[in-house]
Amino acid sequence: MQQIPLDFTAAAQPALDNFVAGANAEVLSTVGALAVGAGSERCVCLWGPPGSGRTHLLRAAVAQVREAGGSALYAHAPLPDAEDAAGALLAIDDIETLDASAQVRLFSLLDAAARGELRLLLAAANAPTALPLREDVRTRVALGLVLQVRPLTDEQKREALAAHAHARSFDLPREVLDYLLVHGRRDLPSLMAVLDAADRYSLQTKRAVSLALVREVLERTRRGD
Repeated sequence: MQQIPLDFTAAAQPALDNFVAGANAEVLSTVGALAVGAGSERCVCLWGPPGSGRTHLLRAAVAQVREAGGSALYAHAPLPDAEDAAGALLAIDDIETLDASAQVRLFSLLDAAARGELRLLLAAANAPTALPLREDVRTRVALGLVLQVRPLTDEQKREALAAHAHARSFDLPREVLDYLLVHGRRDLPSLMAVLDAADRYSLQTKRAVSLALVREVLERTRRGD
C-alpha cells in the first residue's frame, strides 16, 4: 500500500473568529475586548475542563494582538518580569501548575495589571478558589473577572464539524460525525484537524470522505504514519 503522510500541521491556527462559542458568547466577547484593550478589565481568568477551548482563546487573543502590531505573549513558566511585560497582553495557561517561584512572579504581574500597566489573560482547570496556589495569589486572581468556559455539547460539535466540512466543500454523513465523537479526541480543534487530514487524504487517494476513510486516518494517526 502506498504510504501517504498525513500532515496535521496545516490545521487552522487558533483565532477568535474560528472559536465555536456555543454557550461561551460572553467569554468570547470579553476575550476579544481584552485583546484590543477595550473596557475596564485588566485581568480575566478563564476556567474549564480540558477540551473546553481555554488554550484556543489564549492563543487566539495573543495572535490578534500581534497581528495588530501590539505586544503579546503566551506563556506557562518561566514568567516574564512585570517591567518586561509592560503594555503587553500576557496570556498564562494552566496557572494551577505554576511552582513557588512562578507564583511569586504571577503575584507581581497581578499587581501590575491592577495598576493598569499590562493585561493578563489567565486559564486554569478550576475556579481560582479551588486552585493549589498560594492564598494571596488565589485571592488576587479572584479579584479579576472570572469566567467559566463551558464545553460544547456533542450536538454542537456535530454542527461545528459539519459546517467545517461544508466550508471545505464536502459533506459528512452522520455516521462519520458519530464515529469521530466516540473514537477521536474530544476537543474540537483536534476533531477538525482529523477532518482536514481526511479531506487531504481523500484528494490524494481520490476517495470520498467516508466512515472507512476516517477510520483509516485515525488508525494511521495512532500508528504515527
